[in-house]
Amino acid sequence: MNIGVVREIKNNENRVAVVPSGVESLVRAGHTVTVEAGAGLGTSIQDSEYTAAGGILVETAEEVWAVADIVVKVKEPQAQEWALFKPGQTLFTYYHFAASRELSEAMVNCGGVCVAYETVEDKRRTLPLLTPMSEIAGKMAVQEAAKYLEKPQGGRGILLGGVPGVPAAHVVILGGGVVGINSAKIAAGMGANVTIMDIDLERLRYLDDVLPANVTTYFSNPLHIREILPTADVVIGAVLIKGEKAPILVSVADLQRMKPGSVIVDVAVDQGGCIESMHPTTHAVPVFTVDDVIHYGVANIPGAVPASSTYALTNATFPYLLSLANKGVKQALRDDAGLALGLSVADGKMFLPTVAQEFGLPLGSAADWIAA
Repeated sequence: MNIGVVREIKNNENRVAVVPSGVESLVRAGHTVTVEAGAGLGTSIQDSEYTAAGGILVETAEEVWAVADIVVKVKEPQAQEWALFKPGQTLFTYYHFAASRELSEAMVNCGGVCVAYETVEDKRRTLPLLTPMSEIAGKMAVQEAAKYLEKPQGGRGILLGGVPGVPAAHVVILGGGVVGINSAKIAAGMGANVTIMDIDLERLRYLDDVLPANVTTYFSNPLHIREILPTADVVIGAVLIKGEKAPILVSVADLQRMKPGSVIVDVAVDQGGCIESMHPTTHAVPVFTVDDVIHYGVANIPGAVPASSTYALTNATFPYLLSLANKGVKQALRDDAGLALGLSVADGKMFLPTVAQEFGLPLGSAADWIAA
């Protein structure tokens, strides 16, 4: 097979989907790897490293899309890439379809095969291709919140961890999953007072056991969220419902309850966001303010630390990519039920029922497509 690796063009997206060691492994397995010039520069990987590993370097993305059987990316295809995606071609990347009607419609209309990182499951029913980026985003959410609490950034002028005689900031985390626990670890380690909220009592018991004493667990419901917002200096949205749009947990009206200069970081923004007033932002312009509350809505947070995130991502994704290449897409999906859960679009049909219903798209059966 010909595996295509393109340069990411989303704003300040510095990750790359395959590193040179992956190229070498694919070539040894008998595949051709076509790499767009400059694809790895954001991660400080030189073109010469790809050619030394056996990759074929081309100058443009168009050349990659023209020859590749499988194109592998990091972020969802951008509008200028939609026309390059051919019927029958496979694109393996993050999509987050529930957040975008335009992307969902474009992928259905192009006739290609979309295999989404974010819905692949392993034998433990966890999300192995989403987890490493959720870990990074959760940790970075606290770093960014601490920065925007500073007065020159428009914040309240509070040190996250406080100092003797001066209270620490209060960080409220909505969601106790991978993002939430990583946010809590970093915020607690910096000395903040942390409240982590979830609707799963068993998860709250686990979090209570493993997190330090300056983290309090709290059952999440609309009343409790409204009650705690006036005490929060930072709110981190960390909610995920696999393959679906995130629920709104903080309304526009709720912002009136928050302190002026407080900070919201919505890590769920790439899945629609759990803060009603939030919209996606970029690393170039990461924040905006509503009702004196700073909103951070960068949809590709890990893109800011590619020297860490590229390798964390490719460590997880590469075995699946190799399987798709070695076995062919359909056979790889037949052999791995967890990978098959990543199949989201093929032959003009959407295989995610909630997305198809929300956007009025033709609904198909992934199982039928794989079996055919």
